[in-house]
Amino acid sequence: MFKNHLNIAWRTIKKDKLFTFIKIGGFAVGIAACLLIALFIRNEVSYDQHYAKKDQIYRVVMQGVLQGEVLKSTHFQLPFAEAVQSDFPEIIKAGKVNNIEIFGAGKHGIRVNGKQENTFEENFVLADQEAFDILEINLKQGNPETALIEPKSLVISKSKAEKYFPNGNALEQTIFLDNDTSKPYTITGVMEDIPENSHLNFDFMLPVEDNYGSWTNQNYFTYVLVNPNTNIQELEQKMSLIVEKYIIPAQIKRGRSADFIDVLRTIEYKLQPITDIYLKSDIKMQDGLKHGDIKFIWLFAAIAAFVLLLAMINFINLSTAKSANRAKEVGLRKTIGAFRNNLVNQFLTESVVFSIISFVLGIALAWVLLPTFNEIASKNMELPWSTWWFLPALLIAALLIGVLAGLYPAFYLSAFRPVNVLKGTLSVGSKSGRLRSGLVIFQFTTSVILIIGTLIIYRQMDYIISKELGYNKERVVVLEGTNILGNKIESFKEQLSSLSQVKNVTSTNYLPVDGGSRNGNTFMVEGQDDGGRGIPAQIWRVDYDYIKTLGIQMTKGRDFSKEFAYDSINSIVINTKMASDLGLKDPIGKKIDNGGQTFEVIGVIENFHFKSLKEDISALSLVIGKDVGAVSVKLEKGNPSEALSSIEKVWNRNIPNQALNYTFLEQEFAQMHDDVQRMGKIFNSFALFALLVACLGLFALSAFMVEQRRKEISIRRVLGAPFKNIYQLLTLDFLKLIVISICIAIPIGWYFMNRWLEGFAYHITIGWEIFATAALIALGIAILTISYQSIGAAFLQPTKGLRTE
Repeated sequence: MFKNHLNIAWRTIKKDKLFTFIKIGGFAVGIAACLLIALFIRNEVSYDQHYAKKDQIYRVVMQGVLQGEVLKSTHFQLPFAEAVQSDFPEIIKAGKVNNIEIFGAGKHGIRVNGKQENTFEENFVLADQEAFDILEINLKQGNPETALIEPKSLVISKSKAEKYFPNGNALEQTIFLDNDTSKPYTITGVMEDIPENSHLNFDFMLPVEDNYGSWTNQNYFTYVLVNPNTNIQELEQKMSLIVEKYIIPAQIKRGRSADFIDVLRTIEYKLQPITDIYLKSDIKMQDGLKHGDIKFIWLFAAIAAFVLLLAMINFINLSTAKSANRAKEVGLRKTIGAFRNNLVNQFLTESVVFSIISFVLGIALAWVLLPTFNEIASKNMELPWSTWWFLPALLIAALLIGVLAGLYPAFYLSAFRPVNVLKGTLSVGSKSGRLRSGLVIFQFTTSVILIIGTLIIYRQMDYIISKELGYNKERVVVLEGTNILGNKIESFKEQLSSLSQVKNVTSTNYLPVDGGSRNGNTFMVEGQDDGGRGIPAQIWRVDYDYIKTLGIQMTKGRDFSKEFAYDSINSIVINTKMASDLGLKDPIGKKIDNGGQTFEVIGVIENFHFKSLKEDISALSLVIGKDVGAVSVKLEKGNPSEALSSIEKVWNRNIPNQALNYTFLEQEFAQMHDDVQRMGKIFNSFALFALLVACLGLFALSAFMVEQRRKEISIRRVLGAPFKNIYQLLTLDFLKLIVISICIAIPIGWYFMNRWLEGFAYHITIGWEIFATAALIALGIAILTISYQSIGAAFLQPTKGLRTE
């Protein structure tokens, strides 16, 4: 019997190749989309799952209230880790990691002892031995118990060891950083490469050498390993004692006001599971690490479910659309004694066969598209062929989906009454017609929502790229790894400034893009008593040409100048946000301090974006200081390639036989929002998948309607009805369904995309034109889809439609 079902299924496939292609193709597209999304979600949720003691490892997060706003931070004082480890027995180990202030962020020159040329590298961290242990660093060479104990130790990744020491012996080798031969580093360990799905990615670990840091500077992540079965909430409450025991006494010693101390008393400590860091970190933490977004995971999971559901709906519609062709088969088989359960089994077998073929094609399509998807998503995913569960899971899914998708068509088709079929009086009940219309409304509602999302994401990205940032990023070349110039930096700047293609030059790695150096302090207005307000702010070390080079506008006061000797000692320029936070209406000449030094405000600059547009502009200050991690060159208008050639010649004169590394500030800015652009591309890709599947569904319904009204159309043609009337007859009902879909989709799309935009401090306003565009796109696609069937039916020879009469 089963073999007979298979034979009939195969004949059905060969009989109507177009409908078979659409039915299987729609299913395959849906399966491919679901499989790609599943791989993406699996990769995202796999972050930091590789730790053997992942349930015991936490990162400490600090939060407090300042001026009614909740502030969060993941950066702590140097002694914090030792304090929590000694004061709380629940904590087995506490370690610290610094990824932002490692002798200047960005790229650094690495030179192996005995070699002449530097190679520029990034991904450095400072860490102590406790952090090394907590993060379960796996050493291939070296002693894991002492790898970061000694000063000037260095642990490098296996891939970097193979790069610099291809003979395989990296231990005890000496390297120099940034050409500083006075500070040689000795390799004490070679570690396994940090997995790509880790929130921390680094190739070089250096020891924390200052173990006597103050309780006022905050630059270190703190990771803790807690005892099993620790009550985390109770531990968090106990950790607040750190504030009273260590932090407040240190700040009182610095002369902080009573109001400032009250702010400190609002500080709480939270323990964030290490497995939550990548996907569930609040953007207010500003930890400088790469992050995913759990909201996108739910969104893509919903898209996958909807695409698969749309594909199943297509299967149902296409099966019932061809019901008239199967009706006589059902009638004859019932007449000669076939039971309904035999027919149900037949149609379910066909459905499962279709599903299995669709799964095979869908998997093949996903395999073909995976390299492109990896490129869009910046991933390195593979189909998990080698895992024991993959193929069995696909087979079970194919069988299950085949049965689910075939249930309604099987029971619908097997319910035809033989007497009605053989008399030619078979008609479609209103109930099934309403169901099919409802399914198409569901399909196009989903599609219009995705179209709205696509348009808004595109508009938001265009807004980000073109927004006025408060500084001029155009034609600014950033020369990386300039630490290796050492004492030649000033001469190098002068040589660049003398080039006709160069407008300005500045030397600092404190740049308004990701990867630039950052340094946070707390500032107060000097002389204010309990009414004074301490505020967190960035303090950047720059040179005299920084403001001019980046085109930052002064609003009050003046820029730094070499004519004023004290500018290099205690002058400070602040942004308008910082002036406002300090409560200074006329800040020029006012004295402010960060607990360690007093500065005089000489100028106020316009606010400019130095973080992602997801975040508000925060307080920022500039002081004269030495930071040679990068040199930024503002080019004159003209051919940039000629300017770059001239810059390279100057570089080669100063650093012979050393490659020049550079990028453009515009590129760095775009890369800062790469995660949003990447997610937008992924969203758009799957929106296209869903729209394609929905169009196939509309094609199915239009085919069904033409099938049912073929005789009516033929009679109308015989009676002289023009093409226009027949076309309207066949399309008007469909367009009503699309209009209903649009009306349902618009408020839903507005709600969800408005919530998405709330994640950006600066974003577009959703206007009516977006919904109008989405509606026109949906209507246009629907009309094109319907027209294929409608035009064919309108030109059908009447004799073909009436030949069975």
